[in-house]
Amino acid sequence: MEAKGVNGQLEFTGNKIAIKRKGMLAKMTQGLKGDKEILIKQISSIQFKPAGALTNGYIQFAFSGGKENKGGLFDATQDENAIMFNKKQMKEFEEIKSAIEEKINSLNQPIIQSAPIDIADQIKKLADLRDSGILTEEEFNAKKKQLLNI
Repeated sequence: MEAKGVNGQLEFTGNKIAIKRKGMLAKMTQGLKGDKEILIKQISSIQFKPAGALTNGYIQFAFSGGKENKGGLFDATQDENAIMFNKKQMKEFEEIKSAIEEKINSLNQPIIQSAPIDIADQIKKLADLRDSGILTEEEFNAKKKQLLNI
């Protein structure tokens, strides 16, 4: 996904974002800096200010070890981690922001893996418990039915 703003472009590739500076305003506000790439897993917050009728909006990224400006729109024009956009461009930035947030949320979901239950092995262990006198025949049969879903 890509969104073109007033002073740069934002590209989202799935695992990272790239902030690109092309165009005259980008050169004026950011100088001759090259493209900047930030891994999605490093992003700690996204600040988003919608564009108004007379003012530009911006999207700004914060991450561990990064230096962000916190002074609103004026500072966002100077911040290398922010891209300004006008009202016409705002929809693209809203969509890319949502996609980035979805990716961040998916990375923060715990991965739960459970070992598959071997039903035959479980029944054999129950039979051993029955044979050694720990389980009664009724307890064994009830648990066996539960494991077999009968």
